[in-house]
Amino acid sequence: MMKSGFYDELSEKTYNEIPRIPASNRVMLHVSQFSVGQSYVTAKVENRHGNTVNINIEGGRLGVDLQETLFRLGDRLPKYAYIVTTVNETGKILARKVPVLGVKDWLLIYEDDLFLLAVKDAYDEIEIMVV
Repeated sequence: MMKSGFYDELSEKTYNEIPRIPASNRVMLHVSQFSVGQSYVTAKVENRHGNTVNINIEGGRLGVDLQETLFRLGDRLPKYAYIVTTVNETGKILARKVPVLGVKDWLLIYEDDLFLLAVKDAYDEIEIMVV
């Protein structure tokens, strides 16, 4: 039996449903290190203007609050974001579709598996695609 290249069945289903998304609606974030708080993890990334932007990942509810300097949103708020990462140790793909909740000063991602893997420092890149 061939092993799946996906973290779980939800990842495989979600990954296979990702539509063709223009480059302007995609962002690849390289995370050098996560800092672990009580119920969240944080990291710093650089936006396209060379400024440092904070990311906060926590479990619980499902969704994302986008950070406007990372995305070219204009006056439209996307409905969903696809979040994809590869688990370093296994090479398996984690993919999730989450509702866009709003726009904040930080990039806030609410998703249990992404949070748990970040606590273990199990990935170092996150691709976010908004539709």
